[in-house]
Amino acid sequence: MMKTVGTALAARALTVAYREQLVLDGLDLTIKAGRVTALCGPNGCGKSTLLRSLAGLQPLRSGRIEVNGAPLASYRRRELARLLTMLAQFNQIPAGLTVRELVAYGRYAYGGWLRGLTHSDQAAIDEALAVSGLAAAAGRDVAALSGGERQRVWIAMALAQQAAIVLLDEPTTYLDIHHQLDILHQLRRLNRERGLTIVWVLHDLNQAAAFSDDMVLMRGGRIVAQGTPDAMLEPHHLQQTFGVKMLKIAHPQNGAPMCVPAYDALPGLAPAGIAPLREAGASAGKDLAA
Repeated sequence: MMKTVGTALAARALTVAYREQLVLDGLDLTIKAGRVTALCGPNGCGKSTLLRSLAGLQPLRSGRIEVNGAPLASYRRRELARLLTMLAQFNQIPAGLTVRELVAYGRYAYGGWLRGLTHSDQAAIDEALAVSGLAAAAGRDVAALSGGERQRVWIAMALAQQAAIVLLDEPTTYLDIHHQLDILHQLRRLNRERGLTIVWVLHDLNQAAAFSDDMVLMRGGRIVAQGTPDAMLEPHHLQQTFGVKMLKIAHPQNGAPMCVPAYDALPGLAPAGIAPLREAGASAGKDLAA
């Protein structure tokens, strides 16, 4: 599927503060439609606040948000919900709901609860459960699930909304590596097949680079740099963002850009202590290339 051309979201001179503490400081950002964009940066840099602002959930001190070129404030609530959905970092579980019932909340934007669920609603719920790997757990009580399973339920609810713009705040939280990669793969597939615009906050820089078209590096409520993963993993950008010396390397299997801490960024760990790992990695690379 060809990806949509244009701007899905834009922040213009965005300033947000909690009481007197400035969190976002005159920030400008453009999110291209049909692409996957990762927001990355140290804790407290404003990533989640930016995501909430883009979703219209955060009061602004100044500036504006645009959705598909129109002011966010110009949309009615249900109209906006059909265009944009957000999965927050922390969510409270309503008592007494099954997995399917909670995922069904994602269909509220299409008519509320009085009309009941239509065939289209049921199909959207079924697909969201399948994408999130929860089809077999649809009848289980959400309160009885593990943290990772609950996280997948919230992702399924966001997907059931079938909005063209999906905002995800640390969607891999609580997930083991298998389910992290599965969810990231599935979301990337939906992006490619349907042209979804996805903006997610990810702490793992290598996952962000592998699954995103663009990366936005943030620090202190401002954008340090924005561009392709290959450009954003350059050591000077990472040093400026995280204050840590990093090395940019190539993945031994496909040559994709990755980053690792430099030796002198790991206090107490001498280069000799890592040498066996380096040799093992080189050997593995040769085996993969053979």
